[in-house]
Amino acid sequence: MSSRWRRFEVLLPLQFNDGREVPPEWLAEAVLEVVAYFGAASYETQRVEGHWRFGGVLYQDNLVRVVVDSPDSPANRRWMQQFKGRWKVRLEQLDLWVVSYRIEVE
Repeated sequence: MSSRWRRFEVLLPLQFNDGREVPPEWLAEAVLEVVAYFGAASYETQRVEGHWRFGGVLYQDNLVRVVVDSPDSPANRRWMQQFKGRWKVRLEQLDLWVVSYRIEVE
């Protein structure tokens, strides 16, 4: 097992910015895409509420979190950046929040 690991956390919206519900099968598809690439992922179904302002408009998001731990490699980071780009467009978001940080797996 690689000694250098990275955790990616992706916040996926439950609604489009105009209030329409994101189809649940789209969220499942996003999670399964991560699993297909990395081999595993965790999906937190507890709703995360976010508030943010853009262009003078206050937005409120209801989100779920996808978490994946992977070897820390440029290829994995590139893949996650591409995933973000695809799903940001598909989910009609101004941005899609993805964070990553180094972790130690015992």
